[in-house]
Amino acid sequence: MSSVRRLAALLLLPAVVLAACSDDTPAAVDTTTAAVETTLASSTESSAPETTAPDTSTAPTAPVSEAEGFEQVEAPADCMCGDGSEFHFWMRHRDPAKVLFYFEGGGACFSPETCDPSNPAYKTAIGHDETLSDLSEGIWDDANPENPFRYWSVVWVPYCTGDVHIGNNTADYGNGVVVEHKGYVNGVAALDALAAAFPDAEHVVVSGESAGSVPDPLFAGLAADALPDARITVLADGSGAYPDVPGINALIGGLWGTMNAVPDWPENEGQTVESWSFPGLFIQAGTHAPRITFARHDYAFDETQAFFSALAGIAADDLVQLIDKNEAQVEAAGITLLSYISPGDDHTILSKDELYSHEVEGVRLVDWITALLADPSTVADNHCADCRTA
Repeated sequence: MSSVRRLAALLLLPAVVLAACSDDTPAAVDTTTAAVETTLASSTESSAPETTAPDTSTAPTAPVSEAEGFEQVEAPADCMCGDGSEFHFWMRHRDPAKVLFYFEGGGACFSPETCDPSNPAYKTAIGHDETLSDLSEGIWDDANPENPFRYWSVVWVPYCTGDVHIGNNTADYGNGVVVEHKGYVNGVAALDALAAAFPDAEHVVVSGESAGSVPDPLFAGLAADALPDARITVLADGSGAYPDVPGINALIGGLWGTMNAVPDWPENEGQTVESWSFPGLFIQAGTHAPRITFARHDYAFDETQAFFSALAGIAADDLVQLIDKNEAQVEAAGITLLSYISPGDDHTILSKDELYSHEVEGVRLVDWITALLADPSTVADNHCADCRTA
């Protein structure tokens, strides 16, 4: 398998299992490249395409400058990055009634090659050379009066565990490659800090881009538990196409220890690593906390999602069908999922200036998001008619 194909295989994550939290450190999982690749192949009945992996660096780097209004918050000792280094997150205090809980995106790993520290497919630690100079577009543009989050407080959760923020396991991949998949543990610590810092929050939006959009429904359910009087909204950007594939759910979930991180909700009784998919995160959280408003944005032919879906053997030539099917699965379970589907093959938009000019079927995305935050009952699905033409 070429390095490009290994990189893409690690990032695909179609239908990974979500799981609930446990403070206990589970036993390490021993894996081999052959076992991972064999299981993936048998689950998807297709080999990875020979192509070039798209750029996945869509989200800005995490802020570290207190001068710009963010402060670094040290996390408890059981939190850590993939290489075992310390984990921290950032907090910005503005309106205490409105809080954005944001998950950084950027890759994942689930094999000896993809989890090798020399592989740039994911970050193994939090960098200390990052500045807020990279955090100035889209919803991070403080100068734009149309920014719906301009005056909101923020809790920013960096990403350094390779498990889309939903793992709780120490995985030994062999040849000295050991990864602390503690994304869920880290996220829960950040949520606890949010609840302590903003106990009277009236509205919490759980959001993220790419890999950072995957855990949003899960943490929205946890936020509903932590702040029972707050309004909770999910705004996920860039992961709506990954379908429910039980074999892949089990493979990746087993490596990451997602079943060591399943919330103790009655609705989760009987769930297994095979049955918990990305669409299922919306279903379980929405069933547990019906007051959550769920919304997402996707590009109909997102080149990043299409590439990773194809690597899993999932036909992705008509990616928008996967997106629409996932929404249908969620809504068939009685959960409303508001969606804004854009034409073209771009990947995520929340952290880009295009957020303010982007328009589909006569509806600007920034206006759609602003209305969602103000009163979701006034918002309808907005779906491109000619989805291949951007």
